[in-house]
Amino acid sequence: MAITSCLSEFSLPELFQFLDQGSKTGLLTLRFQPDPNSPEKRVRHALIHQGRIVAVTNRLDHQCLLAMICQRGWISPEVLRDQVNKCPANIPIGLYLKTQGFLQPEQLRLLFHAQVLQPVCALFRLRDARFKFDSKATLPTTEMTGLSLSATEATLMGLRVLRDWRSLADKLPEPTSALSRVVVGKRHLRLDSLEGRVWQTANGSIPLNALAGQFKQPIETIQQTAFRLISVGLVAEVPTLAPSRAKPSGEEVLESVSIATNPTKENNGQALSNSFMQNLLGFLRSK
Repeated sequence: MAITSCLSEFSLPELFQFLDQGSKTGLLTLRFQPDPNSPEKRVRHALIHQGRIVAVTNRLDHQCLLAMICQRGWISPEVLRDQVNKCPANIPIGLYLKTQGFLQPEQLRLLFHAQVLQPVCALFRLRDARFKFDSKATLPTTEMTGLSLSATEATLMGLRVLRDWRSLADKLPEPTSALSRVVVGKRHLRLDSLEGRVWQTANGSIPLNALAGQFKQPIETIQQTAFRLISVGLVAEVPTLAPSRAKPSGEEVLESVSIATNPTKENNGQALSNSFMQNLLGFLRSK
């Protein structure tokens, strides 16, 4: 099944959340116009395996990773061609070359950084793009290092380095909204200092503008931090209500800080995930 839409309808963080939570496998293609004054369009292909990004390429000739290896002078084209022919069809070529002694683990990490991490972060700067996700596409192992990054981790990384938030301005939580912690499966994400502080205060009663004053940060910074936490499924935006009872004690707040899941919370989180994906699929099918 192929899903087609555009980033103006569903942002890249929402799309990545859909791919990760659904453990999707397939080819994600984005077509975009880097310069609004030029008709030239570019394309990026992201290879997704079970919700994890295993490669990013700008063409589909299955030669991008091999060209990177040759350009660095690590393996000659002749030797590389011979090893590609010997590599089993279901083994990532990077992993195979490492086991055969042609590449070191550090070289694989450098390749993955150039092939996946840098291009993925750049995708979050796109103002708009058409995207297509094809779950029936065959993923070429000649483009795979053997390393991967979850779509959720990619979202966190991409949003952290994003400088121009205009394309996501209408997605940011309201300054008067609060955050409530949500458990979606068993997630272990490394949060930065401000993300961790915002997450720990996400008890559903403190508005973001109050957090901005408490943390001595601009409200825009708190909104962007909150959006990152929302995008990776750790918190949800909730409206603040007039207090009808006493605030929870500090002990009660700290008691719920742990990310560890229990069956009830996990089921609630899974229901949220299923609802999100059903709504997204329903909308995209109607386009």
